[in-house]
Amino acid sequence: IIYILHLQRFTRRPYAGRLTISSYRDKNLKLLKHLHSSGIQGPGSPQCFSVRTDSGTVLASTECCVIEYDPRTGQVVTEVPLTAEGYLPEDGSGLVVGIQDLPDQESACVATSSGDVILYNFNTHQLECVGSVDSGLTSMNWSPDQELVILTTGQDSIIMMTKDFDPITEVQIHQDHFGEGARKVRVWNRECVLQATSEAVNGLEQALCWKPSGSLIASTQRHLNKHSVVFMEKNGLLHGDFTLPLAKDQAKVKDLLWNSDSTVLAVWLEDLNLLLPSVQLWSVGNYHWYLKQSMSFGRGPQAAPACVSWDPERPLRLHLLTSGWTSHTYDWCLTTDRSQGDDPHDNANVAVIDGDKVLVTAFRQCVVPPPMCAFELKLPAPVNLVTFCSEPGRTNDLAALTADGRVFIYFQGGGSQEATNLVVFLQTNILNGFCKVNVRLSRKRIITQAHSEPLALRLVLWLKDQTFLCVCSDEKPGHSELNHLTETASLCSTRVCVEGHVTSMCRSRQSNLVALQLEEGQIRRVLWDSPELAVIHWLDSRGSSVNFPQPCVHTALCSISGEEHLLGLTKRSRLYLGDTELASNVSSFVVYDDFLLLTTHSHTCRCLRLSTLSIKGLVAALSSDGGQNDETVRRVERGSRIVTVVPHDTRLILQMPRGNLETISHRALVLAQLRKWLDGLRFKEAFECMRKLRINLNLIYDHNPKLFLENVEVFLQQVNSINHINLFLTELKEDDTTQTMYPCTSKPASHSGPGVSGKKVDIVCNALRTTMEILDAQKYCLCILTAHVKKTVPELEIALQKVHDLRVNPPSSAGVSAEEALKYLVFLVNVNELYEHSLGTYDFDLVLMVAEKSQKDPKEYLPFLNMLKALETNYQRYTIDKYLKRYKKALHHLSKCGEEHFTEVLNLVRDQRLFSEALDLYPSDSSQYKLLSVAYAEHLVEQSQPEQAGLLLWRCGELPRALQAFVGGASWRYALSVATQIPVPPDQLALLARDLADKLIEQRRHTEASVLLEQYGKDCEEAISTLITGAAWDEALRLVYLYNRQDIIETNLKPALLEGNLQAQSQKALFSRHQVRLAVVRELKEKARLEMLDEDGPDCGDAELYSEASSALTGSRLGSRYSHSNSRISSRSSKNRRKAEGKKLSLKEGSPFEDVALLHALSQIIQISDKMRGHLLEALVLFHYDAQAGALQREYSELLQLMETSVPLIWHEGLQQGHTPVSGGPNSTANSITASFQQQRGSSAPQQGLRPSYLGIAHYHIITHPTNDVQKYCPY
Repeated sequence: IIYILHLQRFTRRPYAGRLTISSYRDKNLKLLKHLHSSGIQGPGSPQCFSVRTDSGTVLASTECCVIEYDPRTGQVVTEVPLTAEGYLPEDGSGLVVGIQDLPDQESACVATSSGDVILYNFNTHQLECVGSVDSGLTSMNWSPDQELVILTTGQDSIIMMTKDFDPITEVQIHQDHFGEGARKVRVWNRECVLQATSEAVNGLEQALCWKPSGSLIASTQRHLNKHSVVFMEKNGLLHGDFTLPLAKDQAKVKDLLWNSDSTVLAVWLEDLNLLLPSVQLWSVGNYHWYLKQSMSFGRGPQAAPACVSWDPERPLRLHLLTSGWTSHTYDWCLTTDRSQGDDPHDNANVAVIDGDKVLVTAFRQCVVPPPMCAFELKLPAPVNLVTFCSEPGRTNDLAALTADGRVFIYFQGGGSQEATNLVVFLQTNILNGFCKVNVRLSRKRIITQAHSEPLALRLVLWLKDQTFLCVCSDEKPGHSELNHLTETASLCSTRVCVEGHVTSMCRSRQSNLVALQLEEGQIRRVLWDSPELAVIHWLDSRGSSVNFPQPCVHTALCSISGEEHLLGLTKRSRLYLGDTELASNVSSFVVYDDFLLLTTHSHTCRCLRLSTLSIKGLVAALSSDGGQNDETVRRVERGSRIVTVVPHDTRLILQMPRGNLETISHRALVLAQLRKWLDGLRFKEAFECMRKLRINLNLIYDHNPKLFLENVEVFLQQVNSINHINLFLTELKEDDTTQTMYPCTSKPASHSGPGVSGKKVDIVCNALRTTMEILDAQKYCLCILTAHVKKTVPELEIALQKVHDLRVNPPSSAGVSAEEALKYLVFLVNVNELYEHSLGTYDFDLVLMVAEKSQKDPKEYLPFLNMLKALETNYQRYTIDKYLKRYKKALHHLSKCGEEHFTEVLNLVRDQRLFSEALDLYPSDSSQYKLLSVAYAEHLVEQSQPEQAGLLLWRCGELPRALQAFVGGASWRYALSVATQIPVPPDQLALLARDLADKLIEQRRHTEASVLLEQYGKDCEEAISTLITGAAWDEALRLVYLYNRQDIIETNLKPALLEGNLQAQSQKALFSRHQVRLAVVRELKEKARLEMLDEDGPDCGDAELYSEASSALTGSRLGSRYSHSNSRISSRSSKNRRKAEGKKLSLKEGSPFEDVALLHALSQIIQISDKMRGHLLEALVLFHYDAQAGALQREYSELLQLMETSVPLIWHEGLQQGHTPVSGGPNSTANSITASFQQQRGSSAPQQGLRPSYLGIAHYHIITHPTNDVQKYCPY
């Protein structure tokens, strides 16, 4: 029984902290860096080695010592002899079976075949034997977490120890009770307990490797006709396999090695026939294994690999040491090889390497997920690199670099090509119209003898035709060699040495600019089209050198603000634009045309238009989440990566973590392409795309209304589909989609706004309908009907009339029949609504046509129609219009039915309030006109418009009723005129005048009331008393001296003056009290508003109820209960309405409108103060009340100062700082203060939304009275 055991992958699970899972799928391996050192001077031959992760050096053991060398320089750092202390024999027969770097212990552990386990301390440089096994050791391996070490002995036993070399257990490998058979795999757990033994597997070989991120174990199996890599579960059952591209007995598998993140499996082969060792790198996607890289080493024992190992920390770094002490270190990255064209001829090709085949998919024609493809390119050797031509117009051409140093070029199209000594034409009818040209690049031309090792050529950029830029390692350590290959009469190659390792190279799509990146992120510019190849520093517009802060694995050139910039994406998802970090969560990106498309780890796909953004704008756009209608952001599935973009199309190809492909149409790409099509009048392409991707069709018009209206005929001819035109019409809306759904910051100013004035829907419907009627009315019949129906006010009668015309004059056989047109109308409009509109045409044949299409019972509508047919024409139409509630038309038809139907006219007018329309239908001297006028006047009285009612009654000769209306409205001038015209006897006229005066006094119109009392009531004493009550001092004095009633001065006027003086002096205290109370009310309401915000959150719809501006605007919001309770009052008498309005201005504490009432009261005080400054002061001075006048002057001056300081506090919202201060002083008036304050406020108050009736009553209702200073009348 032969047991297969590889202790390096013995434990169940690796150390999870070092695992990073990445998605390979259709990506290729691109070699970033190759370190080559051939000058290592090591005694003996290398047997095994280990990578030191902390220093980057490599520990290699030989038959006599352990050496530490630096693969970057090829220098030996340390040499530790093992023969001096007898650990290895001096005759060179010693064997080291295992070596392991232990970073935590700062030591290296070495196990020899003689049984010694040795620790070498890097700090003290001392050797310590920590244990020895008498029977010798055959292998040593450490668990990935370096907590356990496993040793196998010469007695076929397993010893498990801790990291401190304390023994845990020892078990025998041979377990006889499991039976005998062919080769088997046995699995022990972490406690060294046997868990499983596989079934006997014929042809199973010795290579064994445990997959770090899973429970699969890889091994190799030799069959009769093939050589396979097989996978087994940890229970020993087989779980998949793939076949190596080898002939029978061609090679031997020396080892299998998984990289640390389980994405690449290295197969170490040795060719048995040619003695040509090789290493193959395989990856898996969608259960298919791809051969991504093949490395063949030269013949001879010195060139053969002696040790191969993946880096424990960098998953895609491979270390290799040959028997001749040549060190190789390879760094790869994952890349998607795609064509780079921006023209519509580019097929969006993506190439996937699979051994000696290149799998190509043209995503413009089809979307095929790997491992399937559109077609395969078969090559005679394994492919290591694929590149597409970057020359515009030839981006579909493909070049492949094989492992044997040849370049194969495939170009699209047929024909022949002249053969030269370097380009050999093979055939013209290769797969799918591709022609193949085999270019054999001489190794001595491209790869010198110093570069005979595998993968010497690592980066290839196809510039144009037969011109390439290639990168390979230079003879100088830390340098790269850049080759410019041009096919002329003989192969021309120019070289330049670049200081540093070139890790990426890219070309701009808009120019010939080529940029390359060095290992540490330095950016260089390649002058490849100059007479001499040169590499210079990358400088920005200011002349400063630009470098990436971190090395990037993917780079691309783009143009921003007219300047070329290099984009780079690091392994840790940081996206840089030169030295500026754009984002830190980017998983993939691609530059297409004017767009930067990228996917993020927050599961979004961003599409940004570079021509509209600056660098700061780009950073801001990527840092924001985007709004609801932000076209640059789209949610995608977790882990999505960009594969390619189809040029001049709307498709973006994404690959999901499980390998499947998805095609999305990113809104930004779609809208950009639509705008190009619409600007180019390619309406058909735009319409089909919008219909397919559900883009609102309003964009066709909204993008450029003027252009669309000028090319309506082009639109109709291109779309050329009745259904599509109807679809466009039915989707029309008034909203401008360029402002709501699809905003575009780069939209030209000429595009915005409607083409002509009017409603958009009506404009488009009219334009299309007019053009269709000119082109072919019969062909576009249904579209014309849609245009009528779709208007903002549907023209259903016109549409029905057109259907009726089709019935009267049937079209030709190719046209639409009346039946089809009516059926289509029923589809567009509710049939009941259509029935009513057809009835409004007064065409009973049309009504019957529509009724037959409805679900109405003939027993319902036939009697009604028969009844209508029996009526007189005008009365019939009146009945129809009244049934359809078209009362104006009904009134028009009823007025023609004769005097016997005037009662119905009067009732209709009163019910529907059609008084103005009815008066226009009758002569002004007719009896009908008079009756209608009286009815109208009654209606006006009910609407609280008695003065207008009186004028109407006066006009038609109803003088008593007119007088009654004027008296009710207190229109005393009209009332007295009508009373004189009646005529009214003088005694009754005097009584009428007194009644009117009482009404005017109630309305505080004292001056007008005094006129009535003096001139019509002949009562001068009552007139003077009324004037004194109204504080009209000057007019009262005039009447006193006119009628020689000086006695009234002593009895009435002077006491009233003194009483007015006391009232005026109390205004200051009242003003202060109201101001203090207003501040308290505001504070309480602000507190209540904040409490509501705390309870209901910021989105509470009622939060604004507690703001002062809101209460000033609509006080009913604050007291909804109060306003609802008074809603019934609004329909009652004017007295009750005035009472309700008075309650709203109540100063009662706690009332819902208290703040509004206080503002009103403060404004009234300002108004009263201005009056007392004028007439009251003059009257006091006139009657020698100098002390009272002086006190009033001082009180007034203090009140003015108080108002000057208080007005900004009372009406503080929206105040603008830095304006002219409010003017004041003893010579100021209330008007001057408020006018000055109004000038300072500017337009701030309207911005706050406060009504002038509350905020600035003084500004609008105070009448300025020119006054002189009181000192003119008194000496003090």
